[in-house]
Amino acid sequence: MDFSVTSGELANQRTPCLVLGIYERRKLAGPAEMIDQAAKGRLTEALKRGDLGDEVGATLLLYELPGVAAERLLLVSCGKRKEFNRTRYLQAVTAAAQALIPMRATEALTTLPELIPNGLDRYRSVRDAVTATASAGYRYDRTKDDKKAPKHPLKRLHIWADETDKRAVATAKQAAGHATAIAHGVALARELGNLPGNVCTPSYLAEQAQQLGKDYKSLRIEVLEEQDMEALGMGALLSVSRGSRQPAKLILMHYAGGKKDEKPVILVGKGLTFDAGGISLKPAAEMDEMKFDMCGGASVFGAVRAVAQMQLPINLIGVVPSSENLPDGAANKPGDVVKSLSGQTIEILNTDAEGRLILCDALTYCERFEPAVVIDMATLTGACVVALGKHPAGLFTSDDKLAGEIGDAGEASGDRVWRLPLWDDYQQQLDSNFADMANIGGRDGGAITAACFLSRFTKKYRWAHLDIAGVAWLGGKDKGATGRPVALLSELLLRRSGELDRRA
Repeated sequence: MDFSVTSGELANQRTPCLVLGIYERRKLAGPAEMIDQAAKGRLTEALKRGDLGDEVGATLLLYELPGVAAERLLLVSCGKRKEFNRTRYLQAVTAAAQALIPMRATEALTTLPELIPNGLDRYRSVRDAVTATASAGYRYDRTKDDKKAPKHPLKRLHIWADETDKRAVATAKQAAGHATAIAHGVALARELGNLPGNVCTPSYLAEQAQQLGKDYKSLRIEVLEEQDMEALGMGALLSVSRGSRQPAKLILMHYAGGKKDEKPVILVGKGLTFDAGGISLKPAAEMDEMKFDMCGGASVFGAVRAVAQMQLPINLIGVVPSSENLPDGAANKPGDVVKSLSGQTIEILNTDAEGRLILCDALTYCERFEPAVVIDMATLTGACVVALGKHPAGLFTSDDKLAGEIGDAGEASGDRVWRLPLWDDYQQQLDSNFADMANIGGRDGGAITAACFLSRFTKKYRWAHLDIAGVAWLGGKDKGATGRPVALLSELLLRRSGELDRRA
């Protein structure tokens, strides 16, 4: 789906469908008032019939109002004006998108961003409109014949901005550009996450990285093969891939948009394309969802694409260690000891705690780039889902300033995190009689001890860990990848690049 900003006399805009927001009790504001005046009160008359409910997201379709060039008008209820916040705004935008998509109107014009919600500004209202509409329009059809797919789906959404306010138009255009790139990044992350494990293998992820490098000349792609990792001494990562016929890959995506001597931001994402648990085999129920265990890596792909499309003035490296975790004669066994790239040895007490094994070698590898900051993201622990549910990602770092940056970016993007402790008190749970550390620390504080494990490989740079196990995908009838935390990462990189300081 494409997005653009347009301006001009609203009643004269020729479009298959014009979207207008209406407050509770038929209150008109802004664009709706303009249309009502052009139609000589016919909009007010239509609303008096009571066909548009007051609940947020209710819709009503009108045809051919006199004095209005639009073929249709889609009215969307926004509830009470004083209660019109970001949550209700997103409900209204999503409801509009869901009404537009099956309408056989391949393009539409929306004015909803003009009704700036409480707590937001114009930039945010436009960004939210684009990303929410794109999310509503996403459909997975790679491996199915989607008979319910609309034959003439919405392909372009124009966002109206009042031309009498030149700054408003410029802000809307900038926001739409950023949001379109973020939406494309989220869609990429969702698509990679939704692909089945027999399609989306480590080799497939490497091919997708190479394709990104062809699509965006600002990207340089490197792929380390198993023999390269063997020569480096990545014993932890390779111990996981031994149980699979699919060779492991370490994928690096370099984006050099900043100054030559500027230290890079590094994003590291767990790319476990299928996790059966290894010898510590998972229960059969819902094991199919373990294709989503690479959503951390998918979010790195999405964030890198978004940054390349926005052409941000920043240096960025995306790192995705990728493997499968399957039971095999060569697979890790409980009690095995492996040596990591850092030289530290690890006793594997549970082969299903494999994500930290592939991440720890990738995190050590990041040292060579002398990064400004490293942020890893992984569907790492069920314990984080138990602790926080499905709403925020878990944030772990001993760097208060970095925690503040990530938290603020999460709030601004609507892709929130919640900080959990990373105290030394928990480190003793990783003690082992036979290695420098164990790969699990018991049931208590499982998400925290997993982060403590990773912290032992990040002593030489600023670092934060995001446990996204609760937010990376949905189950049940809405089963599918969410694309989180691409929006958070994109927001953070926009801020670190200084791009938001140059807002129109």
